[in-house]
Amino acid sequence: MAISTRFSVAVHILTLIDMNKERSITSDTIAASVNTNPVVIRRIMSKLKKTGLIQSSPGISGTYLLKNATEITLYDIYQAVEVTDNLFDIHKNPNPNCEVGANIQETLDTVFIHAQQKMEADLKRTTLSQITADIKQKAIN
Repeated sequence: MAISTRFSVAVHILTLIDMNKERSITSDTIAASVNTNPVVIRRIMSKLKKTGLIQSSPGISGTYLLKNATEITLYDIYQAVEVTDNLFDIHKNPNPNCEVGANIQETLDTVFIHAQQKMEADLKRTTLSQITADIKQKAIN
């Protein structure tokens, strides 16, 4: 099962906020950048607000980060917007009378847990400030 687009949209939102610290940025502005409906942006921003990553208020007062971008990891963002604890789902009810069916879940569970742990470790090593810096560098080139 794939990670939903909420994660990449949340990173997009926070990167925009980080890159626009000197001016007010609204959900409408963010929605235009993401190319989606402002309601989608507000739903994701609500999750980011609940987890203490942003402060936002209606109108022109805009939105800002509650932590420095160097302190926000991609893992923090992932945790804020993804609703599942497991990246991979294992199919339910395999045939217990089959050699593969009787053992597939335990075997895959071990592999999937290891893969998820590696992904989460990578997300924990990557900060929002690194994403912002990379985007700024790409914009120069």
